[in-house]
Order: sequence, then C-alpha cells, then structure tokens
Amino acid sequence: MTAGATENQTALAAVSEEEQARANTYSLLGAMLGRAPGPDIMDALKAIPVTESSAAPAESRDMFKAWSVLQLAAERAAPASVAEEFHELFVGIGRGEMVPFGSWYLTGFMMEKPLAVLRRDLAALGFARQEGTREPEDHVGALCETMAMIINSSEEFDFDDQQRFFADHMEPWMAKFFSDLQTADAASFYTAVGKFGESFIGLESRYFAMSV
Repeated sequence: MTAGATENQTALAAVSEEEQARANTYSLLGAMLGRAPGPDIMDALKAIPVTESSAAPAESRDMFKAWSVLQLAAERAAPASVAEEFHELFVGIGRGEMVPFGSWYLTGFMMEKPLAVLRRDLAALGFARQEGTREPEDHVGALCETMAMIINSSEEFDFDDQQRFFADHMEPWMAKFFSDLQTADAASFYTAVGKFGESFIGLESRYFAMSV
C-alpha cells in the first residue's frame, strides 16, 4: 500500500466520522424535542466527552461551550422536572408555550404551504409518514430526525440532498425557534437545549455555505 493511499483512507475516515457526529447531533436534538427525554437520553448527555481545541474556529468553540452548558443542565435536572417542563413547553392544555412547527414560524399559521412543500419533498426522497404519528411533519424534532437519516443513508442520499433539505426546511426558521426556546417562561433545562440547538444550526449554516 502506498503512502498516498493511506492518506486518502485517513481523509475518508475523518469525513465519515464528521458526518456521523453531525447525524448523532441531529438525532439527539430530535430525541429531546420530540418527547420528554428519559434516563437514557439524560445519561448519554452526561457521558459524552467534550473535547475543545483552542485551534478550532470561533463558531466551533461556541458550540462546545453550549454543549458543556447542556451537560451541566442534564447533571442538575431531575427527570420529573424535565418531563413537566417539556409538557408545559410543547404540550400544555390545548397548546404549549412553544409552537415547534416550521409552518407556524414561516407563516404564523399551522398546516400552511411550507408543510405542503415539505410533504412533497419528503415523498420525493422516499420518506413516508409513520402510521400513528399525530404531529405534522414540520415538527422541529421530526425534521432533526429526518436530517439524521439523510446523513446516515449515504448510499441513498448525497451531500446535495442534505444541503437542499436543510436550506429549504430547516435553515429559514430553526435558529429563531431555538432562540425563542431560550427565553420561554417554562424553560429551565430547555434553555440549554435552545442554546445548543441555535449554536449547532448556525454551525450547519456555515458548513453548507463553505461547501458551495
């Protein structure tokens, strides 16, 4: 094996590791936003190591700091209080304090054109609505989980699919959602979730912009 071949394999491995890290982050956000996080999610938050490099770009360091704050919030939070907080934020009596849907953020109403466009694009990608799902497909947690599947399914979807889905259905509103989450009256643990989510979406925007 030549030295050049070794270098190429190392580069491919690094890209694969980066993509997996991105997918895992989307999956984690989806898990915390789609339902009240159980002990498995909270334990995972506390266990994942944080490795910050002083040579990393400023935006990456900001995300590491947000991750550290999220871990600290997970260590301090009681499961029952997080479940109650989730209910007040996203369920409520009739409606929670937050409305975590793209159509709402983009138009001020539910079930509007952005949702119809999303459904069209999901169908084109081969995604079907799961039986028994109550929430519309433009729920923030569902979109994060979908993005994780797109990244993980590299044989079915390419980088352009990732970039297009993010630009069309996530980038226009998610940073605002995560910003609003940080200042929600009912938010405590989810203040840290909002900070981490905003930092990550901002990092993703720069990541895709640099790839154009």
